Amino acid sequence: MAKPQEKVSFGQRLKQIGMVFQFTAKQDRWFAPLVAAAVLIPIALTVVATIFWGWIFIPLGILFTLLAVLIVLNLRSNKAMMNAAEGQPGAAAQIMESMRGDWRVTPAVSSTTQMDMVHLVVGRPGVILLAEGNPQRVRGLLGQEKRRLAKVIGSAPLHDYVIGQGEDELPIRKLRTTLMRLPRSLSGKDVNALDKRLKALSARPQMPKGAIPKNMRPPRGAFRQTRGR
Repeated sequence: MAKPQEKVSFGQRLKQIGMVFQFTAKQDRWFAPLVAAAVLIPIALTVVATIFWGWIFIPLGILFTLLAVLIVLNLRSNKAMMNAAEGQPGAAAQIMESMRGDWRVTPAVSSTTQMDMVHLVVGRPGVILLAEGNPQRVRGLLGQEKRRLAKVIGSAPLHDYVIGQGEDELPIRKLRTTLMRLPRSLSGKDVNALDKRLKALSARPQMPKGAIPKNMRPPRGAFRQTRGR
């Protein structure tokens, strides 16, 4: 089951908005002028409306000003984030983890030493593989993952994308909209069951680190007795 979201206090929310403002202002030179316009234009209209029709328009003007600033912040911050993420290893997984909805993301289920990687996403559209890195190398990784997953996903839809700017590649700035437009083929129960099967497939027993405990060591002479048989 998806983990419940932790409640964020009002102060933490304001701090997050401030960080988004700073980040967007550094990445987007048009952000500050657009925010200024989003503030000044509603204020000017509110002043005119107040002069002609009375003070009742002041609360409405404040609300419209805040709404305009939030709209500008949302649009420009998303664009700034996409521009900053483009070309960064692991950016596709980070974007998926920040998306709203029930998306089960497993970063880098397959990778190479050259920072090529394939991320696994399970959601209502089915199973999604996102490949980042050199197109020739990641297509080989995609083929391996598709053969591995075919053993357990059954009839669930399988989608795969190579993130990039080339032909037949998906630009990272279009990742969200592309996945949100996929048909919802699975129910919530199907997603849970599929996620469990994929986690069981990926789980591998690991040897304990450090020295082997004495109680797990074979008794002395055991190997000699085995050879003597």
